[in-house]
Amino acid sequence: MGRELTSDKVELHEMENDDFSDLELIYHVRDALISVPLGNRDNYDELVGHLHPMQRPTADQVALLVTTLKALSGAVSYIDIVHHEALIYAFIQVSRLSMWNYGTDVMDALLELIISLAASNGKYVDMCLDMLVRNFVPPSYFMKMLKQPCGITRKCEVLSRVHAALKDISDLVPLAPMRLSPIVVQRMPNVFSKEHEIVIFVENMLRLESGAIGEIVGVTMLPALVDRMIELDVEIGWDGNLQDEAKDIFDMELEDVAEPVDDHDNDDMLSKGSLRRKCLQGNLVAEKLDSLMVLTFEHLESCQSSGRLAQVFDVLLTSFQKTVLNAYKSKFTQFVMFYACALDPGECAVKFAMELADMFICKVNPPITRMSAVAYLASYLSRAKFLSAAVVTSILQRLVNWCYEYTMLHDVDMNPLAHQVFYSGCQAIMYMLCFRMRSLMDVPRLKLQLLNMPLEPILKHRLSPLTVCLPTVVEEFLRQAKAARHFTTSESFVFNDVLESDLSRAFGGMDRLDMFFPFDPCLLKKSDGYIHKYFIYWSMVRTTYDSDDVSDEGSGSESENEEAMMMGSYAEKDLDIESVLNRMSITPKNSLKFGNERMPSRIRPSTSPESL
Repeated sequence: MGRELTSDKVELHEMENDDFSDLELIYHVRDALISVPLGNRDNYDELVGHLHPMQRPTADQVALLVTTLKALSGAVSYIDIVHHEALIYAFIQVSRLSMWNYGTDVMDALLELIISLAASNGKYVDMCLDMLVRNFVPPSYFMKMLKQPCGITRKCEVLSRVHAALKDISDLVPLAPMRLSPIVVQRMPNVFSKEHEIVIFVENMLRLESGAIGEIVGVTMLPALVDRMIELDVEIGWDGNLQDEAKDIFDMELEDVAEPVDDHDNDDMLSKGSLRRKCLQGNLVAEKLDSLMVLTFEHLESCQSSGRLAQVFDVLLTSFQKTVLNAYKSKFTQFVMFYACALDPGECAVKFAMELADMFICKVNPPITRMSAVAYLASYLSRAKFLSAAVVTSILQRLVNWCYEYTMLHDVDMNPLAHQVFYSGCQAIMYMLCFRMRSLMDVPRLKLQLLNMPLEPILKHRLSPLTVCLPTVVEEFLRQAKAARHFTTSESFVFNDVLESDLSRAFGGMDRLDMFFPFDPCLLKKSDGYIHKYFIYWSMVRTTYDSDDVSDEGSGSESENEEAMMMGSYAEKDLDIESVLNRMSITPKNSLKFGNERMPSRIRPSTSPESL
């Protein structure tokens, strides 16, 4: 060493001014730390004083802080959690001032000390990780600057360093990533936080998921994000008038208004058609959820580009089964799964459908789970433009086979409460056929497979599913079956709307699963911008009773029809969801007629307060 450091009167700032070497500074700090248990605190107290944060430090004070932090990094092995409590507390206070307030020299020195301290002793790992995670979100007064060039630059400077430090600690302490995950989840802003706070925090969570330690923390980050989105989802309220209208569960929304009586009536229909979208305008909770879903969609796109989508999808699927599937009143979060499937129609999309079908068929699952699974399945297969007709037919065959076997084992009279799972399966079949019957019949081999399904014995069974299931679905199904001229059930069954109150509601029970269609059109504006090109709206559906009637043998070659069916047999075009919703109207239940009216594009449930 260049000179002896024996005097207790030597102070750190003096050493810096006298141009002492880094090694000499480290030895001075080491001696100050060692002296504390011996009763000599002069240099130690002076050292602690240099770490206390200042509101407007001078250039010399900043330089002294950097010097102190670097010297502590070199002597970190001498820091004792018992004897140097004041030093640790001061260090924590410096870090809590936020790195967003410091220049790059202070940031680098502070991060060097955090990394060194974490690597020196396992007792400090959690504390150091927490210091870093706290910097995921800038101070509130800094938020407005994030949209400016200087703010964007500072964001990059801070967060790139924070994530690099997390990686360094993970390399030095192999168990650190596992200890990081609960800290991140605990620090995640709650549903009442401001939108910009939760958004920037989630950006960092997704950066962790896709980063160098993503294989370890990814299984925690995505489920935690889904959990937070569900919490936001169920917090979304509705306009009071809408709640009053939603009490009639079976209100319908028609996308096509057939010859309105006058302009006043038409205006009224249009205003009702956009009511739900409008009631979300200015809803802060909905806006937070919308922003988080967009972040997740973009993350999924990056996972697809990097070849990680299948891996991430498995994590999302597990989270869906645990959190979303049985969530009460989930309105929009499920579209994360929908979008992931849309990005990978060959693998993820089919896997999701198969998992839902398995959950429904598995007797081990509780009835509530099976009913929810088949509701998701029916809505998904009906709305996903990216699913081929062959996949839809395959799943439909499984549902029909299960329902048929059920009727063979239960030759009893109708009992909505005792056979809820069966009725939910029957309703799912009819709902899917309302959307897909015509498209399946356009492919000769799929039409033959459909005709060979034992559907009619199920619907005519003593359990009487046509009487118990949701009347709006039953009516549309029968109308298409009659037009298709191959289900004699459609002509022999007399629809009795009076039975709806006692039977359909008994089938749904307290949870109202009889009317739960979770993939009804997404009403979140930004999220729908990602969803709509993969989505089937009712206005796009070709029904069996449309003017271009179905021929007996199908039209066109099988290969041509199959190719068309890969995208749901609907024309590829961008739809403006606003215009679609503005063409919808709400029609009271007692006005249902076959006439020229169309099937409900949305049966209110999935967005109504009374729904699941």
